[in-house]
Amino acid sequence: MPNPGNPEKQVVLATGYSRELPGNTHAEANAIEKALNLSKEQLAALLEVEDPPTIDDLLKTADVYTTMEPCSIRTSGLSPCADLLINTHVKRCIIGTGEPLDFVKCEGTQKLVDAGIEVIYIDGYAERCLQVARRER
Repeated sequence: MPNPGNPEKQVVLATGYSRELPGNTHAEANAIEKALNLSKEQLAALLEVEDPPTIDDLLKTADVYTTMEPCSIRTSGLSPCADLLINTHVKRCIIGTGEPLDFVKCEGTQKLVDAGIEVIYIDGYAERCLQVARRER
């Protein structure tokens, strides 16, 4: 996301990967959870400002980068990642590949677009993203 203290500089609020936090968690949920838990002092240091915006306001300007399309359904009973991104009002979602049909029928991209979130697919990463998702090396 753009840094309010220095608009020329991009800032990473948080990163995440699947199952990083307890439970059957997905990468997007883990990154958002970690961002939401940043203290005012941590945000001030990260953004190089004395009085940082709230994390809720920052997320409204945030780009979320995902290996795979954010899920629209969770068989575990947890909230889908697409819903989480919608509820945190992120600005844009940059995606490496769509959810393959052998995983689950996913409507994450459509849900994001319907909610007014810009979605960008990056060409050329699908094969590598699927290798990671399938835990192939």
